[in-house]
Amino acid sequence: MCGICGELRFDTTPVQPQTLDKMLKVLAPRGPDDAGQWINNSVGFGHQRLAIIDLSKYGHQPMYDAELGLTLVFNGTIYNYPQLRKELIQKGYSFFSHSDTEVILKAYHAWGEQCVSRLQGMFAFAIWDGQRLFIARDRFGIKPLYYAQTTHGFRFASTLPALLAAGDVDKSIDPVGLHHQFTLHAVVPAPYTILKGIRKVPPAHFITITPEGKVNTQCYWQLSAQRPQQALNDTQWIEATHEALKAAVDSHRTIADVPVGVLLSGGLDSSLLVGLLAENTDVENLLTFSIGFDDVAGEKGSEFEYSDQVVARYHTRHHKLQIPNNRVLSRLPEAIHNMSEPMVGQDAVAFYLLAEQVSKQVKVVQSGQGADEVFAGYFWYSMMNDAAGTHLQRFAPYYFDRSHEEFLQTVMPEYHGEDYTSLLVNDLLSAKGADEFLDSVLRMDVTTLIVDDPVKRVDNMTMAWGLEARVPFLDHQLVELAAQIPPELKLRESGKHLLKAIARDLLPASVIDRPKGYFPMPALKYVRGEFLHFMQEVLNSTACRQRGLFQRDYVNKLLAQPEQYMTKLNGSKLWHLTLLEAWLQEHVD
Repeated sequence: MCGICGELRFDTTPVQPQTLDKMLKVLAPRGPDDAGQWINNSVGFGHQRLAIIDLSKYGHQPMYDAELGLTLVFNGTIYNYPQLRKELIQKGYSFFSHSDTEVILKAYHAWGEQCVSRLQGMFAFAIWDGQRLFIARDRFGIKPLYYAQTTHGFRFASTLPALLAAGDVDKSIDPVGLHHQFTLHAVVPAPYTILKGIRKVPPAHFITITPEGKVNTQCYWQLSAQRPQQALNDTQWIEATHEALKAAVDSHRTIADVPVGVLLSGGLDSSLLVGLLAENTDVENLLTFSIGFDDVAGEKGSEFEYSDQVVARYHTRHHKLQIPNNRVLSRLPEAIHNMSEPMVGQDAVAFYLLAEQVSKQVKVVQSGQGADEVFAGYFWYSMMNDAAGTHLQRFAPYYFDRSHEEFLQTVMPEYHGEDYTSLLVNDLLSAKGADEFLDSVLRMDVTTLIVDDPVKRVDNMTMAWGLEARVPFLDHQLVELAAQIPPELKLRESGKHLLKAIARDLLPASVIDRPKGYFPMPALKYVRGEFLHFMQEVLNSTACRQRGLFQRDYVNKLLAQPEQYMTKLNGSKLWHLTLLEAWLQEHVD
């Protein structure tokens, strides 16, 4: 719901307001309603506010509690803050606001570092308690939090470009981040980024920083993917999932002092959100939004035929947005400008254009991200599950964008190193706490891979317009339940069997039983015409050649046959190179 930033200097020199100003200027779109700074000698916080809970002046940030001696900046929403507030009042705390922000302050005073384990929601926040800086990120990294250790101190911000704007950052390319970028579908897992000088707080972690420069990172939560002691039958699993999902959807709607809409793509996940909301309340006043594009080469550019059926059933206040394809390409540079990191998912532009229109109507929407990873909805899960070999041998052929050998052909020798992606994925899949192979895969997806692909993409593109996207499928209590469900139950009906079973009484069969769809972006799927011309210009530019990142033989091979070289997940390898170079030109050069 906001943009946060701050600095702790290790040399006792006062924080300069200009430093915070530079970061806040970049963060301004994330919080257009209000802005503030707080500086106390060598520590300073900045905040851009999107007012969603307690719209009064008492919700202003940075929030300082003189009685407790604590100052906080916070981005996100705590869905159980009313319950925590009551508990804290019973412990003797008094409140001057009705915000979830103040609840975090009191919770930190009451329970210290372990306050994060009590928070249910999406969050990234920083607290100064007079002795140290405490920063934390939610369990699934729904809200971003980057940091840089500079020559004289420690800085943090909601976006990577905000830290670049403040200066004093090593902008050279990190070989580990680069390897992940090109082999793991542009997922660069925390703490790495594509740049050596900027890191990100891993999901489910907090970091403490002292004025002397001592930095300590701790994990506060881990996901178990094992069967429960008391076995459940199929019907019981479906009923338990239904109740947990309904509770998550309801909390993501009710915890707001502004209306909450739904991004209705026409797929099962977003349609199910509408159906579940209808179980708890009248949805005739619910705002729903769909986007579509022009057809290309016989491929449909919208899923209106499905979203229209959901709207007809529930009579929501629907907004159908049709975007001409020529606007997609013309707005592509804007989308890249708003990417905190280089993201190759072509639907980033779609979310950017959708959020622009939706933000004119509401400040908060629910979105279906996470459902496929939590409930096994993608086609490659069953293929991996049926494969033989080690965990890595079963996973890599169906997911990695490039082999390590092809990566070495892609980039110049100075960026060569170990097969970092295989090492990371092998460790994640081999970690204890998962009963079966697919349990390990889904746990890795939901705790690591999804964080730095669809979740990050949606946060970037919606917050670029001051729109908060909530993802109830990533409610941690729901995910904890789902992680215990036997994989074979999830894989039925080509995946997401439990969600389909829940939807039978809520949605038309045509929406439930349709083939798995993806955000239709024909203009950016076919590597031809204006889209190809854009990529040729970027990769043949003087900046690209002087950077010396890519091996020219590899670039020329892809340019010669632009539609031939695709990844296992049907992504264009040429687009991957183009997007990274365009991002570097926009944010680093």
